[in-house]
Amino acid sequence: MTESLSNQLLDAAVLHVPFDGWTDPTFKAAVADVGVDMVLARGLFPRGALDLAIAYHKRGDTEMVQRFENTDTSAMKIREKVTFAVRARIEAVDDREVVRRGTVLFALPQNAPEGAKLIWSTADAIWGLLGDTSRDINWYSKRATLSAVYSSTVLFWLGDDSAGYESTWAFLDRRIEDVMRIEKAKAQVKNSPFLSKLMAGPAKLFETVKAPDPVEPRDLPGGWTAPR
Repeated sequence: MTESLSNQLLDAAVLHVPFDGWTDPTFKAAVADVGVDMVLARGLFPRGALDLAIAYHKRGDTEMVQRFENTDTSAMKIREKVTFAVRARIEAVDDREVVRRGTVLFALPQNAPEGAKLIWSTADAIWGLLGDTSRDINWYSKRATLSAVYSSTVLFWLGDDSAGYESTWAFLDRRIEDVMRIEKAKAQVKNSPFLSKLMAGPAKLFETVKAPDPVEPRDLPGGWTAPR
């Protein structure tokens, strides 16, 4: 019941966002459209339009996961899977104006942490689909890099007027190529007798950085243990 009502409010809000943005008037209009008591609506979305915008982003992540899981990706290379997932996430959006309004909302200083958290969660979901098992500093670097790829591609897409967003997909390919160059450089450092010794000190420090505990949630991501 609660989930159904949340979806109804979100669906109603999306119709108003292109005109009023993710604002209080949009929230009130959605509540009126659904015909629900404002107290109950506030119970589901305490911060009003901000929580609705967050729910909208998470819905897109869910649709991306479903599309990925319903597609046979066994023959794809890792690069192709990442590209497919990012593209699936963008194509989960029905109206670019809704995303554009969300970009404005999360660009506000008071909302920027929420926006960064959402982008990170999207990157985390993609790496989860790819079966990432890293538990060290790579857990962070992979998600940070993919967050940059995803966010920059979305910004490019918002201004893309090419047929079928072909320019966006070409832009995405270039960003993925940049990532692959970084990974290649990291591998070269690791395999180089000289550079591997040079980086031995920082590498030892990085070993103390751990990925977040998947069982016990923490207020802060990750963990750190004092070097021996």
